[in-house]
Order: sequence, then structure tokens, then C-alpha cells
Amino acid sequence: MTNEPSGIRERVRQEMVADPRVVEAIVAAVHEQVPVYAALDDSRLPEVRAIAAWGLERLLHLWATDGTLGAADLRRFRGIASARAADGRPVRAVLRAYRVAGTVLTDEVAARAPGLGAADAFALARMLLVSLDTLSEEMATAYAATSEDLAGDRGRALRLLLDDLIAGRHASVGALTDRCARLGVQLPDPCCLLVAEPASAERPDAAHGTATDLLDVLAGPGDEATPLATVRGSRAVLLLPLAAAAKAGAVLGERSWRGCAVAGEGLDRIALAHRLAADALDTAPAHAHRPGHVLTDADAQVLALLAGRPAVAPGQIARLVLGPLTEAAQGHLLDALAAYLDAGSANAAARVLHLHPQSLRYRLRRVHELTGRDPRDPWHRLTLDIARTVRDRGPRDPDR
Repeated sequence: MTNEPSGIRERVRQEMVADPRVVEAIVAAVHEQVPVYAALDDSRLPEVRAIAAWGLERLLHLWATDGTLGAADLRRFRGIASARAADGRPVRAVLRAYRVAGTVLTDEVAARAPGLGAADAFALARMLLVSLDTLSEEMATAYAATSEDLAGDRGRALRLLLDDLIAGRHASVGALTDRCARLGVQLPDPCCLLVAEPASAERPDAAHGTATDLLDVLAGPGDEATPLATVRGSRAVLLLPLAAAAKAGAVLGERSWRGCAVAGEGLDRIALAHRLAADALDTAPAHAHRPGHVLTDADAQVLALLAGRPAVAPGQIARLVLGPLTEAAQGHLLDALAAYLDAGSANAAARVLHLHPQSLRYRLRRVHELTGRDPRDPWHRLTLDIARTVRDRGPRDPDR
């Protein structure tokens, strides 16, 4: 009788490591059985797949060699736990995912070695139990330590929270709620996401100081919700109460900065809002940045449409830009705007509509009041023209 590992272990190990379907089976089982993982967006799945592949290879190696987790393994598991603490994924869900993976591993071994002897089967069970027990203790300890560090350095913890929100790294609304509870914060929902940058070249570190300054000015002490700020390159990114969007333009103008504010989104769409605002700043022409104003989600959606990557349907873009002008009661104002855009001047538009020029100008002022867009301004005129064009070419609203 020998205690040496049998050759069947190494054969099974090689087969499973070489078969990509094993990792996919593990990922699918975790995705199906652990709710937090089921809510992960596609950007997070490659990381889950990479960890599954590494864990599979290490555990099968330990079984094939009668080995145990080493110092390097434990360091990696602690690092994974710290990362999960930072992104708000509950440690209970993480450890459950490892147990699910262990079950899949066992089933795959059984399928490849139906005649597995008792000694090899016992070795597999013992390796999994010991490994799961060891990594659970190490990961729980690291998770708790990282959570305490984040809570202790509140400013850093809040920056990391916004970093994860704009990167789409939160697994679920529940995980975000738990993380906010640990930090003792209430995030604005709905909110305004503001992305701002200097109008001209500044020091590389300018965004850090400006982000803090903007946060102090835009979110007053009376706000119940907790505003957040972080930095992406030369840009400041702020998550603010919805009411703060109205004064963002004036505040940025005083600092010779320009920005894009996407308002009204829920916390589950912050990553999309950030991408939309950042793309708008990348593509907006210089004349789109008016002193004292910031680009809005309507401007950003028009720019996305022009770039061939609209985030919403053209009809929704028309409603964002035109606002109340899409209502049946304001049809005369929309007609006045269309005539002005087509004719090129108020006098010519008045003749087309058989109106006095002053009546036409009054209607254009009402367009400005209702939409916040001045038809005489080159950028506003372009956005208004695009909005009425896509509206005219799309399906009609039932009330028009």
C-alpha cells in the first residue's frame, strides 16, 4: 500500500486545465447561484474568469501533488479579498463563490475519472476542505482590515467609491447600499454627474485641487446627501445633488473651466453618464462651450448622435433638446423655430408664416425660455436643428 499520488490525478489535472469549458462551467455556476455575481456587468466577468482559471490550476496541482496552499497563494487570496472590500462586494458572497467553484471542480473530476479510487477521492475532498478553510480565514481577515482602512480614511474611501461607480464596478444596488452604510453616507439619487476640465493647459495636478474646491462650492452644507469627487487625468468628476447642476456653469466660468453635466440619472447608470459626459468633452467644438454654462445631457446626446454612437433613440434626443416644444400646445413655437432655421433670419421666417417680425421674434424668445437654447447662438441653433430634424423623420407622437 502506498501513499503516493496516483497517475490518474495528473491525467485529470492536465485534461481539466487544458479544457476551457471547465472554467466557463465554474463562471456560469457562480453567475447562476450567487446573486451578487449574477448582477455583475460584462466588464467584470473577465476578472472572474481569470481568478477561476488560476484557482482551478492551483487546486488541481495541490491534489495531484498532495500539496497545500503556499505563502504566494495566500497573498493572492488576500489581495483578491482587499479588492472586493474596495469595490463593495460582500465577503460572504465571495466565499460562497469559491464553494460553488469547488463543487463544479469535484463534478468535473468525477466525470473524467468514473473509476477514481477511494484514496484519490479522499485526497480531493480533504484538499478542498483544507484549502477552502484556509482561504476563507485569510480572505475574511484581509477583507475586514481593508474595510477598516477605508472607513478610517474617509476622504480616500469616498474617492474610491466614486471611482468604482464611474467604472461600473459595483456588483449590485445591494452591495452599493451596504458599502454606503459602512461609510455612513447617503448618495444623491437622482443626481448630477459633472465632468469638468480646464479650458486651457494647466498643471497636471490642477484637477485635484479644483475637484475639492468645486465640491465645496457646488454642494452646500445644507445638502442631506453626500456629494463625491474624484479625478480622471486632467478632469474633475463630481457626483452632486440634482439642484447643483443649475449653478455649475457659473462656478466653472469663474475658474476658466468647462464641463458637461448629466442630470437625473440613477446611481446604477453613473458609468454610462460618465462615458457620455467624457465623450462630449472630447468631441464638442470650441463654440459649444458658452461662458457661464456647461454642456448638458442634451448636448452630449447630440454629440453622440453626430459621432454615430447615440446612447438613446433619436426621438428621446429630440425631447431632451426641444423639451416643452414637443407638446401639442407649443406647436406654433416649433413652427416658428423651424421657419427661422430654414429661412435664416427672423424677417424671412415672418414672411413665410405671414407674421409680423416682432411676433416671430417674440416666439423665438419663448423658444429660448422654454428650452434654454437661443436660436441665434451657433451651437444652440445646431442642436435645435438636429433635434427638430430627427423628430420630423422619426415616428410622430400620438398627440401631434
